[in-house]
Amino acid sequence: MGIKLSILDQSVIFPGENAEAALQHTIELVQLAEKLDYHRFWVSEHHDSDQLAGSSPEVLISHLLAKTERIRIGSGGIMLQHYSPYKVAENFNVLAALAPGRVDLGIGRAPGGLPRSTKALQQGITEPATLSEKLKELKQFVHNRLDAFHPLTGLRVSPIPTHPADIYLLGATAASAELAAELGLPYVFAQFINGDHAVAAAAFEAYHTGFNREHGGQPKAILALSLIVADTEEEAKVLAGEYKNVKIHLENGKTLTVGTLEQAEEYGRQTQAKFTVEEKEAEITKGTKESVRQRLLDIQQTYGVDEFIVTTSVKDFAKRLRSFELLSEAFSELLV
Repeated sequence: MGIKLSILDQSVIFPGENAEAALQHTIELVQLAEKLDYHRFWVSEHHDSDQLAGSSPEVLISHLLAKTERIRIGSGGIMLQHYSPYKVAENFNVLAALAPGRVDLGIGRAPGGLPRSTKALQQGITEPATLSEKLKELKQFVHNRLDAFHPLTGLRVSPIPTHPADIYLLGATAASAELAAELGLPYVFAQFINGDHAVAAAAFEAYHTGFNREHGGQPKAILALSLIVADTEEEAKVLAGEYKNVKIHLENGKTLTVGTLEQAEEYGRQTQAKFTVEEKEAEITKGTKESVRQRLLDIQQTYGVDEFIVTTSVKDFAKRLRSFELLSEAFSELLV
């Protein structure tokens, strides 16, 4: 069983850098990823952040497509809860027409920012649809197949590309897996957000057992994880050691993941909601190319996935590039 390796880059603004430098690093990284035969390269969506430069994936994807020739480029993911499915479909139909067969439309479930940015993004929306409703509508729009009973029947999304963007659902719970299965969509479990292995196992099980083949597709399960490869085990541990996972547990039972304790405190200031904060060591797969290779092969067997999307947040850009080079070397004979 072969393995596909892909990259999720969040255009992190590290101390001493600015947004221009972070985005330039993203450009250099996608070009290296193409050279090393990575399968796809996704960029994220975050708002009102001093640490992340990628607030508009559609714009960044367009630029990255122009800077590359073969690698698939996409979103990881578009926060559909904020937007009109029709407009998202238009954006990605343009991208798919510019680069046929190379565009992915990954949809995320998180807000991509704190309550203030959500309020700004949803300004003027009085009756927001559920993510499930929006996702179903988006799928119809991307393929220009509105149901006969849809109130906008007859509306077309232009341009009409020869190869529409492939839609993926990203999530970190069994509920997101069930939604992807119901709609017959590829599913990406974000282990770098939810490191609970039992939840990941339950999500993949729910996805495979509940997958609806009536839509004409086959189940496609992908694992997204944080990963650092270095020349020695000691170096990998040092590079990974400073990262934490910060979760906000709300009174209503919901859990949100943020980047820092300061962001958790800011969440409380913006909402006045009651919550508790949990901070623990980030879930990062780390080591030499030999040990990481074995770990990923074990994970592949456990979850039955054939693709990994890796995110590597290393401040030293040269070491970040080295990590992706070593990972590619580790699987050179298994890549598909």
